[in-house]
Amino acid sequence: MSEYKKSLKYILYLASGSQSRKNLLSDAQIPFAIIPQFADESVVSLNGPLQDIVQDIAMLKMKHVQIPEGKIEGQIIFILTADTLTLTGGPESFEIFGKPKDRDHAKYMIKSGNKGSITGTAFCVQKLIWKNSEWNRLDQEIGYAEGWNLIDIPDSFIDFYLDHVDYMNLSGAIKIRGFCEQFTKEVRGSYSAIMGLPMYELRGLLMRMGFYE
Repeated sequence: MSEYKKSLKYILYLASGSQSRKNLLSDAQIPFAIIPQFADESVVSLNGPLQDIVQDIAMLKMKHVQIPEGKIEGQIIFILTADTLTLTGGPESFEIFGKPKDRDHAKYMIKSGNKGSITGTAFCVQKLIWKNSEWNRLDQEIGYAEGWNLIDIPDSFIDFYLDHVDYMNLSGAIKIRGFCEQFTKEVRGSYSAIMGLPMYELRGLLMRMGFYE
């Protein structure tokens, strides 16, 4: 057994229902548990730089997580929230997409991104300690990464694509892994940010915060 496995004593509480984020954490051998959050994302303005928007939403989610009650005095836990949005178009005409509202909206997103899209993911991590019967914050950090991708889905294949992906849970209705790799022409930047959680940045942040002690 590696020293990493011997020393790992915390789990990461993920406030997200994203299957892609679950898969990324599992692949990275980061132990995690799911907790709910009930933030109203509509209160965040979509005007401004992509990074600022997703960071604001990730931080808003952190304010609305439901954390399980502590078990022992001095217990330490780590909480993770994240948000992903996709930007398509150019500097004079662009749209920011989250998850589609329905199938027609998904088709519109796909056609809008046929010249390339930037997907940005921000995440927020809190380190908490159970003290005097309540959680107290020890640390909080925010991370961000983005990637550019060109997904080439011919009009005649769009319905075929939508029949095989969980598009209602995908930012910009786009997926670049597995079945969807046949339509992924090019990817630059952070692959995992496009997937919904920038793993290189997350690991570095967790190291700084003492998750791997």
